[in-house]
Amino acid sequence: MIHAPRRLAAPRLAASRLAASRLGVHRRRLLQGLAAAALPWSFPAFAADPIKIGFSVSLTGGLASSGKAHLLTKQIFVEELNAKGGLLGRPVQLVYYDDQTNAATVPGIYAKLLDVDKVDLLMGAATNLIVAAMPQIIERKKLVMVLLALAINDSFNYPRYFHSASFGPDAKSDVSKGFFEVAKTIAPAPKTIALVGADAEFSQNALTGARANAKKYGFNVVYDRVYPPATVDFAPIVRAVQATSPDLVFVASYPVDSVGMVRAATELGLKAQLFGGGMVGMQYAVFMQQLSEKLNRVVNYHLYIPNEKMKFPGIDEFLQKYQARAKDAGVDPLGFYQPPFAYAALQVLAQAVTATGSLDDDKLAQYIHASEFKTIVGDIRFDAKGEWAKSRFLLVQFQGVQGNGLDQYLTGHKQVVVYPPEYKDGDLEQPFAK
Repeated sequence: MIHAPRRLAAPRLAASRLAASRLGVHRRRLLQGLAAAALPWSFPAFAADPIKIGFSVSLTGGLASSGKAHLLTKQIFVEELNAKGGLLGRPVQLVYYDDQTNAATVPGIYAKLLDVDKVDLLMGAATNLIVAAMPQIIERKKLVMVLLALAINDSFNYPRYFHSASFGPDAKSDVSKGFFEVAKTIAPAPKTIALVGADAEFSQNALTGARANAKKYGFNVVYDRVYPPATVDFAPIVRAVQATSPDLVFVASYPVDSVGMVRAATELGLKAQLFGGGMVGMQYAVFMQQLSEKLNRVVNYHLYIPNEKMKFPGIDEFLQKYQARAKDAGVDPLGFYQPPFAYAALQVLAQAVTATGSLDDDKLAQYIHASEFKTIVGDIRFDAKGEWAKSRFLLVQFQGVQGNGLDQYLTGHKQVVVYPPEYKDGDLEQPFAK
């Protein structure tokens, strides 16, 4: 039985004036006139009902920073799309609920989206959250476009699942591949590694890949532990790691844990040649501000960093628009991690709907599997599992961070891409603790 979550936020529209399409002619025209007077844009009048895109989003809880950022991104995209005439001659409407970063709320949210709101298209985000909705999505045979979910379709093998982030077909291993590739360039050559992470879906998947990579690259694992997700004191964990004297420390963690691990590692003077790798949260401005100079020489995976080698068509224009609105919206002011891929996800859906002239889940899935898509994060082609056909995980290192100002990340080259070679724009600094 599916239980509804205790608290559901009312669904909101990406552009609230679109609700007028269901009202009488006179009221609709009145609202459109008011919208045109209040805003620098106005949407065309639509005769048809809206195309509804439904999803859960973390507006509260540990993933709220990323959730709010990707929601703003979707709102920007839908505003742009509707200003150009929508899809199939119909307006597009976002219908969403706050999942509170709590997987227990997710099945009830998706049941409501499907049974009550009757949404046309589904989206989702975050490994630990969307995985809870997959059984009912599969049962209903719905297409789902997911953002930032690590390797969950390895278990489901669902043909209507697609993942817009650049994780690639072997994501469990690829999330740590850059860490190991960079480690093998260090002199003197490291020999031992500690693996530590949260006892949660994303971290467990990342650690599974790290174990395989440790064996592949010839490192001896001297520490391999997970900690409870509710852990708040990370000093004992870091002391236990330090007791094994590892050359490398790979961490797979969620945002609050990541902050705790970095604080503990720097304050206790963890001795390692390389530290970090799989930490969610180190990409978010709020945590970068909190940690400030403690971030120096931490390495971590990333998906997009604005450098000359990653200037894909449209990305600069999107980031300028996003950053101009982010401050007033109270969301991540940088927007380098999740927003570009949330925008790209909607680009893929819009291109597929336009090309097929349909909202049929099966037709859309077949088209997406067979096609290449032009997006602001580059050209995307999906494999049989719905992942990017080629991985593009970046490994970045924080270098020269001074204070907690965010402007330095826009202009100061403080997140240096050290892997892969085609996007590299700086050299590794090591060891982690001097």
